[in-house]
Amino acid sequence: MRDIKHRIHSVSSIEKITNAMKLVSAAKLRRARNVYDRTNESLDFITESIDKLCSRAEEIPSRYMAGTREIKRSCYIIVTSNKGLAGSYNFNIFKAAEQEMKGEKPLLVCIGGKGTKHFARLGLDILSEYTDPPENMTFQEIKDLTEPVLELYDKGEIDEVKIIYTEFVSTIEQHAVVRNLLPFEMKQENEKGKLKKLPEYEPDPVRVFDYLVPKYAEIMTYQALLEAATCEHAARRLAMQNATDNAHEMTEQLELFYNQARQAAITSEITEIVGGADAIR
Repeated sequence: MRDIKHRIHSVSSIEKITNAMKLVSAAKLRRARNVYDRTNESLDFITESIDKLCSRAEEIPSRYMAGTREIKRSCYIIVTSNKGLAGSYNFNIFKAAEQEMKGEKPLLVCIGGKGTKHFARLGLDILSEYTDPPENMTFQEIKDLTEPVLELYDKGEIDEVKIIYTEFVSTIEQHAVVRNLLPFEMKQENEKGKLKKLPEYEPDPVRVFDYLVPKYAEIMTYQALLEAATCEHAARRLAMQNATDNAHEMTEQLELFYNQARQAAITSEITEIVGGADAIR
C-alpha cells in the first residue's frame, strides 16, 4: 500500500507538470500562428512577382530556371525543433529527409538542435547550423544563413536547394513536406489567364530578378520556420495533452488498486479479530 501511495504521488506530480507544459505550448501556439498568418501576405506578394517574371523566361537568368543544369549535388535546409517532448514531430522530419536524400551525399543547413545532432551522427556534410530555439531566429540571421547557399548555387557547387519542414494543417494534424527553393519551375499560363500586356520593370527584368531571388529564399525560409514553429507548439501541446490524460487515467487505476489493497487489509484484520474472538470463546 505504501508503494502504491508513493506511485500515486509521483504520477500526480507528472500530471501537473505535463498540464502546465500543455498550457505553455498552447500560448506559444497562438502567438506563432498570428505571426505566421501575417508573414504569408508578404510571401504571396513576392511569389506572385516571381511568377510574373517567369512568364518572360527569355529575359531572366537561366541559372534560376529548372532544366537548365544537371542536378549533381543538392542542398537541404532542414527545420527541426530544439527540444523534445513533441511526439513524432522530429521523427517525421528525419524520415522525410532520409527518404529524399537516399543515395545522395547532400549539403545540409540545419535549423534546430535535434536535426543538427541527428544528421551529424549520420556523417553528412553540414554547411551551417542554428542550434538555438528556431522561433528565436531573426530575419537577419536567416539572411546570413541563406546567403552562403545562394553563393554556392551561383558558383555551380550545388544544383538545387530544397527546404524540409513541417506543414501546418490543423492543431492536431501536421505533415513533413519538401519544397523546392531553387531552381524555379516555370508555370504554364493558359490563354484565358494570360496577361494581354506584360508589366515593365526598371531597370530591367534581370536585375529585378537578381534582387528578388535572395528575398524569395529568405522569406520562404522564414515562412517555413514560422510554420514549423507553429507545428512544433501544436505537436507539443497535443503530446502534453495525451501525457496528462494518460497520467490522470493511471492515477485513477492506482487509486483503485490502493482501495482494493486497503479493503483487503481491513478484511484480513477483521478476519483475524473474529478468529481470535472465536478461539477465546
